[in-house]
This record gives sequence, C-alpha cells and structure tokens, in this order.
Amino acid sequence: MESGHSFMGSVITLALIALVLVAFWKVFEKAGRPGWQAIVPFYNLYVLCQIVGWPGWYLVFFLIPLVNMVMTVVLQFKVAGVFKKGVGFAIGLILLPIVFLPILGFGDDVYTAPTPKA
Repeated sequence: MESGHSFMGSVITLALIALVLVAFWKVFEKAGRPGWQAIVPFYNLYVLCQIVGWPGWYLVFFLIPLVNMVMTVVLQFKVAGVFKKGVGFAIGLILLPIVFLPILGFGDDVYTAPTPKA
C-alpha cells in the first residue's frame, strides 16, 4: 500500500515539473527566443538576463551565495515588468512560481523588450 502512495506522488511531481517546464518554454517563446533555451541549465538564466535587458555577464552574480538570492528576486521583478505585470505578480513569481509561471506562459500577456539605457 505504501508503494502506491509514493508512485502517485511521483506521478504528480513529474506532472508539475512538466507543467513548469512547458510554461517556462512558452515564456521564452513569447520573448522571441527558442523554447529549448528555457530547459538548458545555466544557459536559460543567461538568456533570461538578456530577456529582461541585463547583460549576459550578470550570470556571474547568480554564482555567488546570498547574492544569487537577491538577484533571483530582482530578476523576477524584471520578468514581471517586461510582461507589463505589477509588483503583486512579481511576488507571485517569487513565492508561487508553480502557479504564476503557467499564468504568464499560457496567458495573453505580451513581451515588451526593455528599452536600452542611454
């Protein structure tokens, strides 16, 4: 009986992971990037930095303990911003990405490229 519960838990976990991966894929496509870039570890973070208007070398900040946590929070605010979402949505991306990423990926939101700073 115990193995049945762990099997169902595994199936549900895999389904949720698939949902988040597909949603992330869709977010990348909305930003004009190939969806496969969303599923390549580290490269997806590099591309996400570019999507929000940061230079790719900002990836280095994500390798520094504690700094990476701050950068992740700021990045989610930037992601929300390029899709014209507010602070509440950014907080949702931080605290409940399993809910808010599919909303962003499958919703009608449109990517707006950040304007370069002069």
